[in-house]
Amino acid sequence: MKKLLFDLFPIIVFFIAYKVGDANAEATRAFLAGLGLPQPLGANEKPGIYLATLVAIVASFGQIGWVKLRGHKVETMMWVSLGIIVLFGGATLWLHDESFIKWKPTVLYWIFAAIIFGAAALGRNVIKSLMSAQMELPDIAWGRLNASWGGFFAFMGVANLFVAFNFSTDAWVNFKLFGSLGLMLVFVIGQSMMLTKYLDKEEKQ
Repeated sequence: MKKLLFDLFPIIVFFIAYKVGDANAEATRAFLAGLGLPQPLGANEKPGIYLATLVAIVASFGQIGWVKLRGHKVETMMWVSLGIIVLFGGATLWLHDESFIKWKPTVLYWIFAAIIFGAAALGRNVIKSLMSAQMELPDIAWGRLNASWGGFFAFMGVANLFVAFNFSTDAWVNFKLFGSLGLMLVFVIGQSMMLTKYLDKEEKQ
């Protein structure tokens, strides 16, 4: 549970900062202007997305700092995620264009999918290498599990773009936290049901 909350920390603070920023629009605009960030000419534009982006960047640096402070190795994907949030989040803040930060989850999901499918093309099963210590499965099950995760990440990238550019920013922010978690939960439950028959066979043998 702690690991899950730690992984979700930037997303959670993004959500909170977005809501707080929009609820306190004038104070948020003044804060961002004080940092030298470009401000919109339209007074009706909601500034929450820009505060949330800034907070998410800081939170991502904080995550890595915490891991290093505790003497642990920073996982490669944490560095990748940090690089993406700094690049796309920075573009959003500097160019005052929220479409960049909306692309960020999709880019990360598609990198995950590319790693899984790319490794599979080279004969390596990424999911097996990550989970083989926790369970024993036949190769056909590992292959299906690997393909399922790759497909799920590819789908999530498309789903994020669909919500981001066809619905309001409010809807996208809600989807980013609750929708993605809900889809992940449904997917994991489905995977568990699929694996049950293989695990049962292993126990009977």
